[in-house]
Amino acid sequence: MARGPFDPAFAELPGEIPVFPLAGVLLLPGGRLPLNIFEPRYLAMTRDAIKGDRIIGMIQPTELERPGHAPALQQVGCAGRITAFSETEDGRYLITLGGLARFRVAEERAGVSGYRRVRADFAPFAEDMAENAALELDRPRLLRALKGFFHQQGIKADWEQIERTTDASLITSLAMVCPFEPQEKQALLEAGTATERGRVLTALIEMALLGGAGSGSAGEAARH
Repeated sequence: MARGPFDPAFAELPGEIPVFPLAGVLLLPGGRLPLNIFEPRYLAMTRDAIKGDRIIGMIQPTELERPGHAPALQQVGCAGRITAFSETEDGRYLITLGGLARFRVAEERAGVSGYRRVRADFAPFAEDMAENAALELDRPRLLRALKGFFHQQGIKADWEQIERTTDASLITSLAMVCPFEPQEKQALLEAGTATERGRVLTALIEMALLGGAGSGSAGEAARH
């Protein structure tokens, strides 16, 4: 992944980060995620991040949130840096997170102003910020499946632009925007390498065309 001029080096990633639990939303290293921030706790989180290192961890909960109960979190999320933000007249933040590296939740820390914080272990994911990581993708197979999937879902696409997109950017973009189930998004996030993520992505799309896809099945299919 090419590092931006304002991105921290891997060794500079903080040991403790705020997290934004959001089901069905995926951030990957190198991806760009726009967010509309309006809840008071996440407005506070955004203000604090802007004043600090601008890093927020996106992570999925494992269950629905209930009043008075903080849902359990998945063990793996992805940290992003606020690369752009604007304020709206009705009191919201519109921000863009640029994906940096995945992290494993080592421990949840005391919350601040209503939002949650964790001790983040980035060590298992050093390759996320490596330059020119090796990638193997059966691109013709992926694109064949993708055309059928987009037709099935009623999604219009700029195929000329897709053809010009690099393999790495294509995998990241599709994994983030395709309408997969939360567990399938998590399988894409936890794929060990970009090559494995491409295989999981292709398997998910192909199984969706057959009428049913589960992340466990997709992960198993990607290993063969």
